[in-house]
Amino acid sequence: MRIRLCAVGRMRRSPEAELTRDYLERFDRTGRPLGFGAVEVIEVGARDGRGRAAEARLLRKAIPAGARIMAMDGRGREITSPDLASLLARHRDDGCGCLAILLGGADGLHPDLLAEAHDRVSMGKLVWPHLLARAMVAEQLYRAASILAGAPYHRA
Repeated sequence: MRIRLCAVGRMRRSPEAELTRDYLERFDRTGRPLGFGAVEVIEVGARDGRGRAAEARLLRKAIPAGARIMAMDGRGREITSPDLASLLARHRDDGCGCLAILLGGADGLHPDLLAEAHDRVSMGKLVWPHLLARAMVAEQLYRAASILAGAPYHRA
């Protein structure tokens, strides 16, 4: 199963970008034997200043046809790392060709885009800087693959 991380904003060179890249490389090494492809990161930016509606249009273009959509949303369902691992495995085992994980901009995802999501997942009630949230998603993908592989990385 391919995974596409579609995010508003550009990481550029930053400690968060390095951290994200490291976790995605770890996911690639751990996930390939489990049937997961490398995570493709698609960055979009709403330069016209029109907010969530413009960001939603750009994000929709980044979602492959037929992809299952997972929206990262503060009002979404709070799940554990093992829950995420199970969710990824279930999508893979159900024949999902691609999972698109969406990360909105500073104001979150547009309500219409949230309504299209198959899964709405929260990273908790705390507010995180956008670049750090992307690194956290990358880490959780790696952690999920580690859980599925039976590796000792995850300790509950």
